[in-house]
Amino acid sequence: MLTSVDRLLFVRQVPVFQELRDDFLVRLASIMDEVTYPPQHTIFTEGQEGQALFIVVQGQVRVHLRQQELAQLAQGACFGEMSLFDSEPRSASVTTLESCTCLVLTQQQLYEAIDETPGIAVNIIRLLSRRIRDLNQKLNPVLQGQVTQDVGTEVAAR
Repeated sequence: MLTSVDRLLFVRQVPVFQELRDDFLVRLASIMDEVTYPPQHTIFTEGQEGQALFIVVQGQVRVHLRQQELAQLAQGACFGEMSLFDSEPRSASVTTLESCTCLVLTQQQLYEAIDETPGIAVNIIRLLSRRIRDLNQKLNPVLQGQVTQDVGTEVAAR
């Protein structure tokens, strides 16, 4: 079980929260639940309604689509963050590889924290915008290469 100070220090290191001010982090860290799962436990499955973000405190999880592994996540990694905002069905399943402890932030907890401290929402929006911009920068060269290739194929076909 993490102490309040340990929880704050841990959450501060999680990439999705690194840019939040300390007063916001204190609020979020204090409301997260700490949950321990046994080995080979399915935390959630693809298609299930999602309303929580998980942060791996200890252990390791496997993100997968049916039997196809997409990633393995360890201490400090978070998963399920999209569901905090859209409540859409989960896009993949997550299963523990070993005994695993996670901090869990539900959509309800986040919304209540935002009601009390609206600045949290502004900081999260900035962070998500930055993540989208970073993704766009990574995809642009790939997409431009695809457009160039498509144009070349089109010209060759004429």
